[in-house]
Amino acid sequence: MAQKILIIEDEEGIIHLLNLYLKDAGYLTIVARDGADGLALHAREHPDLVVLDIMLPAIDGFEVCRRIRAWSQTPILMLTARSAEDDRINGLELGADDYLLKPFSPRELVSRVRAILRRIPSSQEATPASKATKEDEKSVLRFPGLSVDLLARRVEVQGHEVALTPTEFDLLALMAQSPDRVFTREILMNKVWGYDYLGDGHTIDVHISALRKKIEAGEQQRYIKTVWRVGYRFEIKGAR
Repeated sequence: MAQKILIIEDEEGIIHLLNLYLKDAGYLTIVARDGADGLALHAREHPDLVVLDIMLPAIDGFEVCRRIRAWSQTPILMLTARSAEDDRINGLELGADDYLLKPFSPRELVSRVRAILRRIPSSQEATPASKATKEDEKSVLRFPGLSVDLLARRVEVQGHEVALTPTEFDLLALMAQSPDRVFTREILMNKVWGYDYLGDGHTIDVHISALRKKIEAGEQQRYIKTVWRVGYRFEIKGAR
């Protein structure tokens, strides 16, 4: 079954372009022309991914992203005509997985969509406990105060589940599977976004910052260490 993409955009020319290229790539598309309709369609249709413009009537894209993240981890690709770095950072901090600056190449957008959806299982539902196997158990990474279930895409901190965006989970899972290995920003971008990703390294920093806020509690609970001018590593000895 084709994956469903919700386009929340008010410019007819861009809507036509996105519909044309995304449908040609094999995706189903549904369209909302303002933030309020976008939220309603998201709740009703449960899309696999949202392409979200920032400049929308009534409710802007930042608020739409914030509200979607309040109840769902649907991947979000933001579109923005704003070149200011603060706007891009704001979108990523609210939970967007990636962004594209207008004007953009439709082929690049399709490439970004594919890269995001490749990382998301076709079914994100956790395996019922009654069907859990020894192999499933091996997929759970356990550290002091933190567990990462790779199959269920579930993270618990001090026994309480925390909601991560798909990108945050993938960054954590990648690093947690290789403790103490230093990951450069380039490696993280290639492994998580895909080798065709054309973003900048600062995107990694914003996602790591958001991830830390969710899994680290003060100075007594640190897992991700910054390696100055290089990248990051997952540090077990830092988890207390």
